[in-house]
Amino acid sequence: MEQRLAAVLAADMAGFSRLMEADERGTLERLRTHRIELIDPSIAKNNGRIIKTTGDGMLVEFSSVSDAVNCAVEVQARMARRNADVPEDKRIQFRVGINLGDIIFDGGDIFGDGVNIAARLEQLADVGQVFVSGAVYHQVAGRLNLSFEELGEKLLKNLSRPVQVYRILLDGPAAPKPANVRGVEPAAVIKPSIAVLPFANLSGDAEQEFFVDGLTEDILTELSRRHELFVISRNSTFVYKGQSVNIREAAKDLGARYVVEGSVRKAGNQVRVTAQLIDATTDAHIWAERYDRKLDDIFAIQDELTSAIVATLPGRIEAAQTDQIGRKKPSSLAAYECVLQAKVLHHRSTRADNLEAQAMIARAVALDPTYAHAHAWRGCILGQAWGYGWTDDVDATFALGQEAIQTAAALDDNDADVHRLMAALHVLSNDLDRARYHQERALALNPNYDLVVVQHGELFTWLGDAEQGVTWILKAMQLNPHHPARFWSHLGRAYFTGRQHREAIDAFLHMASLDVLQLAFLAAGHSHLGEADKAQAYAATLRRKSPEFEIGAFLATMHYDRRTDLQHLRDGLAGAGLA
Repeated sequence: MEQRLAAVLAADMAGFSRLMEADERGTLERLRTHRIELIDPSIAKNNGRIIKTTGDGMLVEFSSVSDAVNCAVEVQARMARRNADVPEDKRIQFRVGINLGDIIFDGGDIFGDGVNIAARLEQLADVGQVFVSGAVYHQVAGRLNLSFEELGEKLLKNLSRPVQVYRILLDGPAAPKPANVRGVEPAAVIKPSIAVLPFANLSGDAEQEFFVDGLTEDILTELSRRHELFVISRNSTFVYKGQSVNIREAAKDLGARYVVEGSVRKAGNQVRVTAQLIDATTDAHIWAERYDRKLDDIFAIQDELTSAIVATLPGRIEAAQTDQIGRKKPSSLAAYECVLQAKVLHHRSTRADNLEAQAMIARAVALDPTYAHAHAWRGCILGQAWGYGWTDDVDATFALGQEAIQTAAALDDNDADVHRLMAALHVLSNDLDRARYHQERALALNPNYDLVVVQHGELFTWLGDAEQGVTWILKAMQLNPHHPARFWSHLGRAYFTGRQHREAIDAFLHMASLDVLQLAFLAAGHSHLGEADKAQAYAATLRRKSPEFEIGAFLATMHYDRRTDLQHLRDGLAGAGLA
């Protein structure tokens, strides 16, 4: 038995019983994810030690009261960001109490008034808040960048004397910010700015105004989900409604580089919507499209058109930005432009380009250490190097990738890219349960993001639901007609997993060039169809392309949840002579 001074943090999940009654499995999975990704790492980072846990709470000991407070503030601030887009009745939220006092340590547990006060403060705290005792306040006041509200002396349950209580003001200067990298001051991230002007109603029908305005507002809302864009607000753009607009002047007034304009024309049961994307600095038309639909369900049509437009625009803007950057000298690149360059290199999918992408994304992070999107893509690029074995230290590369994604989540937990990339990393490590959590969160944050949608299909394929996999991948291809060629590869694998070998072969053959993976699946597909000559021809091409190919190593890169799906691929490869 040992007695010494320590800081004790008591935390409890609010509404645990209600959440468990509504969705027991989902609640436990979300709580587990928050612990793995946020709570336990924050405790470890701040030198804490978990003494005990209950289903809905925990008791943690810290040798430093400052560490205890920093841990509590970080967890509550980041949980608030994680909950920003979650319905109120489904939010996981915590109450936290912290006390400093003499603690008795006995057999791995802790006892004494110091522990009891922390527990009573936690019960007194509001949801999402941190309450501390006077002993804690007097240790950290003026030393940490925090503000406190004095709540006076409180009589706590089973304690004979009152305790001075303070509440940490988490909406003040409380939330700790990431430190600058190597003392570099963050550079302003100049994202491409875009304004969506009110679409014009060319129908001559005043009743169509609600449809036209609704379409414009939906496009604005959905584009705002893309954290790599700066979207001008509705209040600013709708002042141009009903006016003849000079695009260049309107863009200048709004501070927008790109402008979307369009029109709606209704004739009988048909509606035609046109949309175009304009670079206001040059008046160049980057993209234009026309959509003709039957007006059977006006709201369904509005949703469909919104999805089609917002899924295409970011890619067109990124392509235009990339073209412009290609004409610049490297020294002129800002953080956003470095990220764009890194993305281009990443998509080339070669070892040399990946190495260059790592250097470019590291530069983006150095230019602005608080740029969440840069950290997210650093995780993606490192994940690619890990997945393809383009690294001498596999474990270190994977750890760096995870760290980058977790940093991105700490900076912006409501970025679809953050959760998309976290899901991808978990797929690479064959943790499909956690991958599914992040994938579903990414989809909720941005349901019209083609990279999120196609990855949703990939995950269903790995889980063994090939039919759903095909459905989601085809949806991604419909959302973005300019989709990357690799979408065909995802579709081919989904069809193959569903034993639709002819459709799988047709999908793979849409690709202009075939790598080892596609050649292997083509060989296996023809083998299962009994087309031995074609199977062996693709196998021979694969051997020429990759003389070191070995079936065991190849199958180890697959992430099938069902052994039967992996065996199906193995049998096809063996039938093609690749065993």
